[in-house]
Amino acid sequence: MHGMEKVKSFVTSTHTLSSKGKLLDLSTPKVMGIINVTRNSFYSGSQFRGKHRIYRRAKEILNQGGSIIDIGACSARPGSSPVSEAEEMKQLAKALTIVRKHFPEAIVSVDTYRSGVAKTVVEDFKVDLINDISAGNMDKQMHNTIAKLNVPYIAMHMKGTPQNMQDNPWYDDVIKELFSFFANRINELNLMGINDILIDPGFGFGKTIEHNYRILSNLDSFRVLNTPIVVGLSRKSFIYKPLNQASEDALNGTSVLNTIALLKGAAILRVHDVKEAMETIKLVSIAQQQLIKE
Repeated sequence: MHGMEKVKSFVTSTHTLSSKGKLLDLSTPKVMGIINVTRNSFYSGSQFRGKHRIYRRAKEILNQGGSIIDIGACSARPGSSPVSEAEEMKQLAKALTIVRKHFPEAIVSVDTYRSGVAKTVVEDFKVDLINDISAGNMDKQMHNTIAKLNVPYIAMHMKGTPQNMQDNPWYDDVIKELFSFFANRINELNLMGINDILIDPGFGFGKTIEHNYRILSNLDSFRVLNTPIVVGLSRKSFIYKPLNQASEDALNGTSVLNTIALLKGAAILRVHDVKEAMETIKLVSIAQQQLIKE
């Protein structure tokens, strides 16, 4: 058609993450598959504590197209009490030993807010990313540790702590507050020499149902920060509660909201259901390739 050309997809990012010689190209969105080695995750389908189950889950994530394996050993479900650092490290060591033995080239992230855990998993198990639910607020040594380790860092927004974050969370303006939080945090990290930064708005972490949907609807406003956006909304209560369901029933709702997140600029989807997330990315990409402009 005369004068028409394809519009550049607005889900893509120009970022490439680099860690320990591995590169992760974010020019198309990627999937991060979850392995929880805790006893009290909010979704029982994500708990993998036995050695064989951990192996099978890691294999499944990779076989279904996941680019990152995210392993966590300290539950952050609302109202939960944290396990000790020693227990967290014990469970992580078991899982990481299995994953590194069988999948040595996999890109592995560890979900922890403790700097001591971050240091050990990177140095002893060659973990590639640290995923911090508190963006350094729960351990003031985290940022110094990340700077020394020189690995990519996911900074998530959380109001309060897992113990109190859902006790009537309140904001003057949730979008403005998150934007200010991330702008300041990115600047602080850059000044420390940390440049491989990803941001996560923290769906369900100190937000009401209305806050979560407002963040999702305005997710594209964070793209001006020029930092890849990680979205972790998989099977969370703000999906299933409006539908009078449980987390076990929330796969369809998760796919719907992940579609919106992709259209709004998400670079990484953190999910329990890798196959379905990969299908969502593929279909959104096909649809976007048909966009044209005069």
